[in-house]
Amino acid sequence: DGSSSSGGPQPLPSKETVELHCGFRRFPGRPAFSQHVQKHSQDKFKYERFMHPGTTCVASLYAPTIFTPSPALMFRMTQDGESRLCAWGSVMAANPNRLLIKRIVLTGYPFRVHKTKAVVRYMFFDPDDVKWFKPVELHTKKGLRGHISEPLGTHGYMKCRFSSRLDQSDTVCMYLYKRVFPKWYPPSWGGDATKGPADHHD
Repeated sequence: DGSSSSGGPQPLPSKETVELHCGFRRFPGRPAFSQHVQKHSQDKFKYERFMHPGTTCVASLYAPTIFTPSPALMFRMTQDGESRLCAWGSVMAANPNRLLIKRIVLTGYPFRVHKTKAVVRYMFFDPDDVKWFKPVELHTKKGLRGHISEPLGTHGYMKCRFSSRLDQSDTVCMYLYKRVFPKWYPPSWGGDATKGPADHHD
């Protein structure tokens, strides 16, 4: 894991191939970016799809062990085939327990509303999906909380109950979280790019 500050003119996508100079090592890598928190006690950090210019984030990748403190430079290849400095920072730690969490938001819209009860549509399109996600809590953009009562019909409609009266113009959201891993990229340590983590070497 390394802390990086972006200085490039364009956003750098997560898991894009870049060249890293960390201490005395130089190697290609495909880092996954995550939120940088100065003082933290948690082990879960929000996954970032891009490193935007002028921001600070943490780049995580599989690479040879590098001890701290080591300066780090990140270069990306231009269309002309030249390496251009896009970020700089330092090596934080070799921490396999850092969790990168990606948040996905599913949205639905009230179809019929009666006080705190509502029929919500367009979040799911199959009653089996409604049953699968029934334990997950619902939120609305206007601050209400609720839960799924039961599926309705065969097209993904569902009956829901909320903490207060629901507005017809409100939007119902369901937040889902998934752990994201850095891209497996053997060239970072001199390996074969066609080999996966499950491949055994003789």
